[in-house]
Amino acid sequence: MNLIKFIGAIVTRGLFIFVSLVGVWRVTWVKKDKTYWFLTFLFLPLVVEMIITLKRRKGKDYKWFSPPIFMFLISIIPSIWLLELHHQENRDDTKCRKLDSWKSISNVFTQNETLGNLTRQDFLKKVNDGLSAVCSNDWILALHQILLILLIVGKWLLPLGGGVTRDELSQLLLIFVGTAADILEFTSETLSDIKDDGPYMVYIILGVWTWSMLQFPLHLAVVNNKSDSQGEQGDQDVSLCSKYSTDIWNIVEALFIHDGPFLVVRLTVMTYFSVFHQMLGFFAIKNFLVVILHLYRLAIICMDFRESRGSTSAGSAVP
Repeated sequence: MNLIKFIGAIVTRGLFIFVSLVGVWRVTWVKKDKTYWFLTFLFLPLVVEMIITLKRRKGKDYKWFSPPIFMFLISIIPSIWLLELHHQENRDDTKCRKLDSWKSISNVFTQNETLGNLTRQDFLKKVNDGLSAVCSNDWILALHQILLILLIVGKWLLPLGGGVTRDELSQLLLIFVGTAADILEFTSETLSDIKDDGPYMVYIILGVWTWSMLQFPLHLAVVNNKSDSQGEQGDQDVSLCSKYSTDIWNIVEALFIHDGPFLVVRLTVMTYFSVFHQMLGFFAIKNFLVVILHLYRLAIICMDFRESRGSTSAGSAVP
């Protein structure tokens, strides 16, 4: 079992480094500047974290926070920023290959020549030319998709942290799937709606996207606090935050990390840029409903906590 955990920890971090390396390669090709290979230095924290975790914790993750996922985000987010900004400034993709069918995807890796007659160097050159011919927008979208899928699969493969049950892990992965779908729609659709030459709104969208990615290394919305059971027993010393820690953190995530910022950006796009279509309106309404429902949930929690404290005080006062 320890060997399986060790392999899972190594393979997951290896995939993280590989995908980050692909992102750096794409940046160097797009920018035509090999100095961007220095972005690979951002991989060092992930390598150091892997060595420390394997040595001290035998590959096990932490309960409330996942360092490898956080280090992976640090290593790949700068590359995606550079690619997004470059694409916003250079939208001329008239002579590129779109990944809009199985045939177009297969054509990226197949050439007219017989690959069996090529040398290793020629084969790598053909693959490089095929990948380089893909449209910038498709490249960026693919990186976003691979990033989100790998965050989910990587968390699944990583050995469980101390105190985390399989039931909590399954809940966390289900939350990750829904969160990833909403984040992908936010970046792909909202950035495509911005036609203004000024980069300020692009910076804001990418900043909100980066901020929302913090949900993946944090596990506070699912992992239960041990004091919850004490709160159910009516302990007077248990505070509101201790008793409903998971619920409150879930509300904080929705209001300040996910749906709240997404709603503000979408409303800004609709009002300031005068952009509106069905999907933008639908997701704006969805974010608004989630914010309102979480505020309603917070009010219910406060009322229930006040009533439980009042009933406990009355019961203890009876001789």
